[in-house]
Amino acid sequence: MNLTLKIWRQKSPDDKGGMVTYPMKDVESHMSFLEMLDVLNNDLITKGEEPVAFDHDCREGICGTCSMVINGRPHGPDSAITTCQLHMRKFNDGDTIHIEPFRAKSFPVLKDLTVDRGAFERIMQAGGFISVNTSGNTIDANTIPIRKDHADMAFDAATCIGCGACVAACKNSSAMLFVSAKVSQLALLPQGHTERTERVLKMVHQMDAEGFGTCSNTGACAAECPKEISLDNIARLNREYLRASFVSGE
Repeated sequence: MNLTLKIWRQKSPDDKGGMVTYPMKDVESHMSFLEMLDVLNNDLITKGEEPVAFDHDCREGICGTCSMVINGRPHGPDSAITTCQLHMRKFNDGDTIHIEPFRAKSFPVLKDLTVDRGAFERIMQAGGFISVNTSGNTIDANTIPIRKDHADMAFDAATCIGCGACVAACKNSSAMLFVSAKVSQLALLPQGHTERTERVLKMVHQMDAEGFGTCSNTGACAAECPKEISLDNIARLNREYLRASFVSGE
């Protein structure tokens, strides 16, 4: 395939940045999207030019660091995948592909396609922990009865990889889906009940302090989530926050 790439290039957080066009020839359909970018970077380095900066780690759809917007969609033109799982067979010969970083005030661009998602880390640090010892023998998993539906919902929420696609997809740059997944994961299990009230208040307050927008109720976050985190978690977060507000007297 022969493609035209229009990639956002930005030297530093203070640089204005802009789209730069790169022609690509003989792209194999079996390549992953990141492999295609690797080929581009090899060509740029050979020419003595600056390679395109982008985040990646596992390349298995687990870490979520490969986040970028491709043709207007977080992680590109496919469903329930991360960018590293996107393959070039999703594109056609002659296509023009626009590649940009996630656009959100709370995710400032560091360089090219790399953004600072430290806001998510600070939200987790604010309350995403449990004090109950869970590092014992495997038999400990059966000492506390847990409803099957609650266990399943907690597991589904725990699949969130914190990539930030929900923020990039939301017109208000809301982090509600991410925070709700982390709150739900622990609120549904008895091991997480000790800090249940404190956790949701601290995490929501930190989310607001980071400058994320309010929930738009359009569902774009769930539609673009690579792990298909359900909007039900946002409803649960609202209930948890309301309950915690009454209990704490806030």
